[in-house]
Amino acid sequence: MLVALDEMKQYLRVDFADDDSLIEYLLSSAEKICMDIMRTDDSDRLTSEPNAKTAVLYTVAYLYEHREDADHHALMITLRALLFGSRQEGF
Repeated sequence: MLVALDEMKQYLRVDFADDDSLIEYLLSSAEKICMDIMRTDDSDRLTSEPNAKTAVLYTVAYLYEHREDADHHALMITLRALLFGSRQEGF
């Protein structure tokens, strides 16, 4: 994983274990979303991207904080802006 659970919890300012499984799920989902935007199946490519960690942190924070009312379109636009330089022309 690009971002460890403890690092993500610190970023979110979460100091309890109740949401650990949710945060781990969101971390996994965030990495997959970022890889989809980059149009890659190679997780090594994600880890080599300079903005990938920021994109994963942002994605998890957004989805965690907006669990009830997330605007996925706005999230995708932001992630595309962060990762566009590493996006492949096609799969």
